[in-house]
Amino acid sequence: MLERYFRLRQRGTDVRTELTAGLTTFMTMAYIIFVNPLILSNIPGLKHSVPALAAGTCLAAAVPTLLMGLWTNTPYALAPGMGLNGVLAFGVCLKNGVPWPTAMGIVVVEGLIIALLVLTRTREAIMNAIPLSLKQAISVGIGLFITLLGMVNAGLVKMNSPAAPLTYGSFHDKAVLVATAGLAITLILFTLRWRSALLLGIILTTLIALAARVAVPPKTLLTQPDFSTFGKANVLAALNPALWATILAFIMSDFFDAMGTIIGVGRQAGLVDKEGRLPRLRDILFVDGLAAMWGGICGASSTTTYIESASGVGEGGRTGLTSAVVGVLFLVALFFAPLVSVVPAQATAPALIVVGFLMLAHVREIPFERLEESLPAFITLISIPLTYSIARGIGYGFIAYLLLLLARGRWREINPLLVVVSALFALSFTLE
Repeated sequence: MLERYFRLRQRGTDVRTELTAGLTTFMTMAYIIFVNPLILSNIPGLKHSVPALAAGTCLAAAVPTLLMGLWTNTPYALAPGMGLNGVLAFGVCLKNGVPWPTAMGIVVVEGLIIALLVLTRTREAIMNAIPLSLKQAISVGIGLFITLLGMVNAGLVKMNSPAAPLTYGSFHDKAVLVATAGLAITLILFTLRWRSALLLGIILTTLIALAARVAVPPKTLLTQPDFSTFGKANVLAALNPALWATILAFIMSDFFDAMGTIIGVGRQAGLVDKEGRLPRLRDILFVDGLAAMWGGICGASSTTTYIESASGVGEGGRTGLTSAVVGVLFLVALFFAPLVSVVPAQATAPALIVVGFLMLAHVREIPFERLEESLPAFITLISIPLTYSIARGIGYGFIAYLLLLLARGRWREINPLLVVVSALFALSFTLE
């Protein structure tokens, strides 16, 4: 039944591989169950709502991830997005004094607009209008981004130090030693081509972390879900004209963050054709748009396609069964959140680093001999990790691409959609 529904053999996979891939993706992104509530709890009125925000986060991830797997048959997992949750909490609510229900209403509205853009085929047209060289660069940039996330989580790279924007970590830190041991184990297993190398690396590193007391065993296994923050989004208040600029900024960020992830992970999974196009792209994008709305309804910020989906793809996941497993595990996590919290960031860091290496291979496909294409590609791939924003990197790349095509007199080759999107990027940059 699973073979027939998910077309496993056609994708060159099997049930065991998909189950392992789903578990790997879940363990790599499960941190969001705890990080998202801690960020949102800074919003006035939510300080004592961490359990409810955690339940909302699980629900916001589980439903769209299951929908993605069962409807589109692709290995993408979704959850409330890091970055937008911080902007929502600190920029919109704390800085501008927007009430929490209104902020969730903004998320619902931006998700609705994104979903409408899919129904009108606008989002699909924009995605297909992206030049192949930039699609390749997005894949590489996301690989570098994933690697940087892994290095930071491992403590091997420190950010925002007094000496430099980026610097090295200290091996006097016990957590760094644990992550380094985990990285060594994962690299060896991966090089020896062990099945489930990434998942085994996560499990073994977690055990090392427990032994070194970097991770702490849970005091209890079960918890009762609290849904008191569900369904509180105030959509009517979010339609206030004073908030339209905020909605536009959220649309641009969510729209292109997800688009970049879909391109990058899709290429890594071998789901794209020679022109970089994905089958069932419209369905994938529509689920992503609905997910943003659902995240606002759940009171968990905007839900989006997760970059950590690449870890499951790196483990061999190729179908929606991978996503279905992730969705089920998020539902289970509603009741077993304390157990999930045992896995520290140091345990998942090695998997992210290895997946970043795998995605870097796409750099070979960029046409470096054509400067008007390779220079924007370079700006894209380097800006994504260094700005910590997929959308920023894509925006910089679009603008550079248009500029260089005009400089070469190739303006007839410019897709009008790219001009419109680049103008919107420029506008959104000035509004931030």
